[in-house]
Amino acid sequence: MTERVVGIGAGAKELATEDMILNIGPQHPSTHGVLRLRLTLDGERITAAEPIVGYMHRGAEKLFEVRDYRQIIMLANRHDWLSGFANELGVVIAAERMLGMEPPVRAVWARTLLAELNRVLNHLMFLGSYPLELGAMTPLFYAFNERERIQAVMEEISGGRMHYMFNRVGGLKEDLPLGWLDRVSAAVAETRRRVPDIENLILHNEIFIARTKGVGVLTREQIMQYGVSGPIARASGVDFDLRRDDPYLAYGELPVKVVTRGAGDCHARFEVLFDQLKVSLDLADACVERLRELPPGPINQRLPKVLKVPEGHTYAWTENPLGINGYYLVSRGDKTPWRLKLRSASYNNIQVLREMLPGHVVADMVAILGSMFFVVGDIDK
Repeated sequence: MTERVVGIGAGAKELATEDMILNIGPQHPSTHGVLRLRLTLDGERITAAEPIVGYMHRGAEKLFEVRDYRQIIMLANRHDWLSGFANELGVVIAAERMLGMEPPVRAVWARTLLAELNRVLNHLMFLGSYPLELGAMTPLFYAFNERERIQAVMEEISGGRMHYMFNRVGGLKEDLPLGWLDRVSAAVAETRRRVPDIENLILHNEIFIARTKGVGVLTREQIMQYGVSGPIARASGVDFDLRRDDPYLAYGELPVKVVTRGAGDCHARFEVLFDQLKVSLDLADACVERLRELPPGPINQRLPKVLKVPEGHTYAWTENPLGINGYYLVSRGDKTPWRLKLRSASYNNIQVLREMLPGHVVADMVAILGSMFFVVGDIDK
């Protein structure tokens, strides 16, 4: 076999008698950030694919080791920049577990509400950007309109639009603003009313269906082998969601509906994301009602000026918008962790591309890549 390594551009040549090695990235507009794919092509058909990661690697795990537990929240916030609040949860839950600390009930329900609002923001981004990658521009404007509505209430309570920095060990930074729950209810109700517009615009579009149905099929066995999680796994029939199966925060008291599909293709992954958006809106409403019923009380625990976590280790995992997010915390009794290992959802989800892409044509590669719903910072850490 003769290999020819080429780039993308006017000078790229295709010879039917040769296998071509094509580098997609690390600065290609169809990828969510700086990811590189090394494709082996036989004509237009992909015969092998290798995801090459690490172009955004920032050494977050080593930085965790030289920062105290307040500062770690800032770093943990950023690896999946669409799920800032959800990223913070694992760190504070792990520290609280080691301390034997129970956050106030009001903080638990407020955290659950904010986690679901953050999930809505994450899903709306992918629901709008995925059709854009297939050539449809209009859905992005609809999705961003709804994102702005939810962003407004998140920004009001935390002061941040992406990096909320609102969790603290023992609870939340401060109490909910006066009248904030009413504004959350109004935003959720309006978003729920407008979601069918986006659904009709995309899911019933015959071009979108042709580009996604039967494309990029991921089997249940591949899911289990690669540790894929979240909406991608549930689109292949894996009925698993930590909010229901290993509840944390207030999820044990909420009716968490787990959405699954059996096809495992790009279309099924998109459908699961849409249905999960609706579930999160319902859970947000349930949290608002519970917070209305709670009597006034503290939103956090009083902490010493220097917080030291007792010696030991624990693993705290949460159902992030993109899948399972876990922190393995090892402490030697200092104000900084001795080791804090991050298990991010996107890393496992992107590795399975080496199984999915072979057999497809290059034009389908963008459709498959977009349906994997990853954030590159969550891959590289």
